[in-house]
Amino acid sequence: MEKIDIKIEKVIDKVKNLYGNSADVNSRIIEIKKTKIGILFLESSSQTSTISDFIVKSAVYTEKSKNIFENLFNTLKNKLFNCQLFTIDNFEEFPYYLSSGFTIIIVDGNDKAIIMETRANLDRGVTEATSEPIIRGSKDSFTESHSKNLGLIRKRIKDPNLWFEEMKIGRRTKTRVSIAYINNIADKNKIKQIKKRLNKIDIDGILDSGNIRDYLTDQKSIFPQIKSSERPDMACQELLNGKIIILVENCPFILIMPTVFLDYIRSPEDQNQKSINITFTRILRFFALIITILTPAIYIAIVTYDQNTIPDKLLISLAVQREGVPFPTFFEIILFMTVFEILRESDLKSPTNMSTAMSIVGALVLGQAAVDASIVSPITIIIVAITSICSLIFQDSDFINGIRFWRFLFIIASSLLGVVGILSMALIWITKMASLKNLNTSFLSPIAPFDKDANKDAIIKSATPNIIKRPNYISKLNPFKQGGKR
Repeated sequence: MEKIDIKIEKVIDKVKNLYGNSADVNSRIIEIKKTKIGILFLESSSQTSTISDFIVKSAVYTEKSKNIFENLFNTLKNKLFNCQLFTIDNFEEFPYYLSSGFTIIIVDGNDKAIIMETRANLDRGVTEATSEPIIRGSKDSFTESHSKNLGLIRKRIKDPNLWFEEMKIGRRTKTRVSIAYINNIADKNKIKQIKKRLNKIDIDGILDSGNIRDYLTDQKSIFPQIKSSERPDMACQELLNGKIIILVENCPFILIMPTVFLDYIRSPEDQNQKSINITFTRILRFFALIITILTPAIYIAIVTYDQNTIPDKLLISLAVQREGVPFPTFFEIILFMTVFEILRESDLKSPTNMSTAMSIVGALVLGQAAVDASIVSPITIIIVAITSICSLIFQDSDFINGIRFWRFLFIIASSLLGVVGILSMALIWITKMASLKNLNTSFLSPIAPFDKDANKDAIIKSATPNIIKRPNYISKLNPFKQGGKR
């Protein structure tokens, strides 16, 4: 710990040198009864009007006495309405507080400093979520303000057992990272594992929640094992289920742990509909997943290896459509799947007012032109379109990337071995997902291992009054003894 120098000029010069004499490092020296009072702040992070109107005035009108430091602190404490006011005696903490929008007040001859919050409002207000469309439900979303994000959760869960544990990660950024959980619901072993992994992170900086995802997973997998969201209502629902939330300063996306496969089939909107409608929608999503992964592979296998399984009329129709096409079916599918993925990436990266027009025009023009030029057959365009439309049902970009990866593996397997290749790859896919674990939770829970109570809200949803227990695969606590009714 480095002590604060008792000479104001030395402290100010040291801070300015520390910041390389940056233009936004400001200081003010006031002299009272031959005792100097120094005020240090960053103009880029602080509200200068607050400093001028309140701190400087309070310093000027501080009573003259032997202990000016104590009088100044009491004046600020009793006459200014500010919740963050305290003292420190460690110079190494100066950069963190200055960069966080605090003002540092030092008195000549004293080895302590007064810290007062004067943050400038650099955050946007609470707005509607942009990455997760909301049909029915709360319209607010997380923001870059860490305190606001905590407040959005507190507003919904008014239980003192909702705990936030904070740590700072990053040698240079000192980013605030909070672990949120409900104390008498969440699994303590999972919380300890998360803390242990976060404490092991030793890098220069954390600027986004995505920077720490790889540090929190046990095994490497294309399918995500941690879900992100910017919806407070979804975060609170997961907290009530016993999951753990990680919030990162300056990032509107929170991390939810542990995550299972079914979390990507279910949606926060499901809680606002009738059970029978939710069941139908989830079955639809599950079939869409199977279609988007297997359809191109099945088409290649049937056309290339198992033509005898196709009815004669359909086989003749396919042969007529492929007349004049110089490329094999495998190359057609790979070519247009790649083109669609490029169009999708262009759609995501383009300005909002251009993206929709670009994707529609690109798909229509390229598809029609390719068919007219006999580069691909019309049935290939239909297969790629069905596959692509089914993938759009899912919102999570990491999950969509996982689908894309396995789709191409199935295409390669079917082009080499036909239906046998598809069955072999399906066995590998299921085995891989069943072997994934994070925080001792199987990725295929509650299907494998099977959990009767948790399956009441899996694919087929029971009526809400019948779901009285939390999923056991999230928290091993006895749901009734620990007050576990939902």
